[in-house]
Amino acid sequence: MARKQAKRRKQKKASRFRMPTIRVGRIVAPLVAVGIVVATYQLTMVMLDRTISSIEISGPFQRVSALQIEEAISDEIDAGFVGADLDSIQQSIIALQWIDQARVARRWPSRISITVTEQVPAAIWGEKGLLNTRGELFVSDAHHIPAELPRLSGPDENSAEVAKRYLEVRDQLIPVGLDLRRVHVDARGSWEMTLANGIEVRLGRRDVSKRTGLFLDVVADIITGRAADIDYVDMRYGNGFTIGWKGGSKTPVSDPQKDGQKMLASRGTE
Repeated sequence: MARKQAKRRKQKKASRFRMPTIRVGRIVAPLVAVGIVVATYQLTMVMLDRTISSIEISGPFQRVSALQIEEAISDEIDAGFVGADLDSIQQSIIALQWIDQARVARRWPSRISITVTEQVPAAIWGEKGLLNTRGELFVSDAHHIPAELPRLSGPDENSAEVAKRYLEVRDQLIPVGLDLRRVHVDARGSWEMTLANGIEVRLGRRDVSKRTGLFLDVVADIITGRAADIDYVDMRYGNGFTIGWKGGSKTPVSDPQKDGQKMLASRGTE
């Protein structure tokens, strides 16, 4: 009797565990749908892709020609209208020496449109380099150097800093009738500037921003009235500056904001 009851218990426990029933259709149907979508996409790409019939290039073309651009992207263009990698085409164009920016777009049914912007040289860097308006060195060995551009120089890693200081100082000098022609920083970090009228401004290595501010706030006005007599201005002092006159004499001048003294702008022999 006990054996029969134990047998019934085993049969009941065994009947409780059943393998789940999986309908094949629930697995196959999504796979088929995905396959149809992929096949449709690939078929569409094949139907849409075609040889690029024309390339439309627009831009100023003062330094770079349309032919140079076409040659630079010839490999990418061979991939076809849809297969062409627009990002790769854009990077190939920007890699050209005088190109600043480029926009590339597809134009249905088989045309590629390209718009380029050339670099605008803002200053000469060193002997043959050219900086753009952002202070970036975009040509290191220019064949033609525009003579009218200001000259900036120093270690290449300082090009952006030198260009920034040049622009900041020049913007404040122009309203008082002065202009900046040259900015130089040497390997030790010592700064010098030369105005368009030939006056040299020595800033040195320390407190360059503070000394530049003093020059703009005080010295620029003195130079405006006595430019023909001044040879240089030495800002490398803790409490003022020195004006070097063309006759060879010097005038030490205290910083009125620091010492409360009057400016000594007349010709002197100190």
